[in-house]
Amino acid sequence: MSSAERNNRRVNSLGIRLRPLVFIAALLVIWEIAARHQSAHLLPGPWETLGGIVDLVRHGLLIKYVVASLFRVTWGFLLAAALAIPLGLMIGYYRRAEMAFNPIIQILRPISPLAWIPIAILWFGVGDLAAVFLIFLGSFLPLLLTAISAAQSVPAVYVNAGRNFGLRPTRLLSRIFYPAVLPQLIVGLRITLGIAWLVVVAAEMIAVNSGLGFLIVDARNAGNRYDLVAAGMVIIGVIGLLLDMGMRSIEKVRSLRWGYSED
Repeated sequence: MSSAERNNRRVNSLGIRLRPLVFIAALLVIWEIAARHQSAHLLPGPWETLGGIVDLVRHGLLIKYVVASLFRVTWGFLLAAALAIPLGLMIGYYRRAEMAFNPIIQILRPISPLAWIPIAILWFGVGDLAAVFLIFLGSFLPLLLTAISAAQSVPAVYVNAGRNFGLRPTRLLSRIFYPAVLPQLIVGLRITLGIAWLVVVAAEMIAVNSGLGFLIVDARNAGNRYDLVAAGMVIIGVIGLLLDMGMRSIEKVRSLRWGYSED
């Protein structure tokens, strides 16, 4: 490869990496222009929002609220994954189990997790348990359906090949079945984690008195601190991006890479 071609590749690679930064900068400029030209000063600009974040850091509230939200998401999401994935794989593997469980799954699936807020508060009161319960409900069915689909998508030729080689049922599951479903499960986990992060923010607006969702409602009610409202929204978005990047990094594990196409 000539030096000119190498330089062109470096320029193209640098351009691809800079595109997100340029797009974010453009959004910030549009945001600032919109904030300055509004008739009523309700939308804080980027600098006011940054000032709100600094204010949260100064009062020690940023870490407190972020940790509270992540704590609830972690427990609700992990409990849902621990129950939904094994159950979904079993339902997808056994046809009769699917016929038995599918009606109740389809009845519960359209019900929004937020519709359970009154029941969650009635059962667990206002606190962490109510929020964790809502996150669990919001994560359980998506993971269950993903696991069912992953189990049903395993080609029969894989299983038959394992049987032809004399693999026992336990070895068949560990060497054939589980590696085949893992790529699809990882995608389901990534999508469901985003759902869990959405649910925790909504739940914290009603069912608890801490966290980023509570921050937004409290800032609105206590003196119309719209800079803190915007700051909470920005923090929620940044953390959501970091969580998604963390889940995407799992896809790069060598044992799972076979399940994804190369760009």
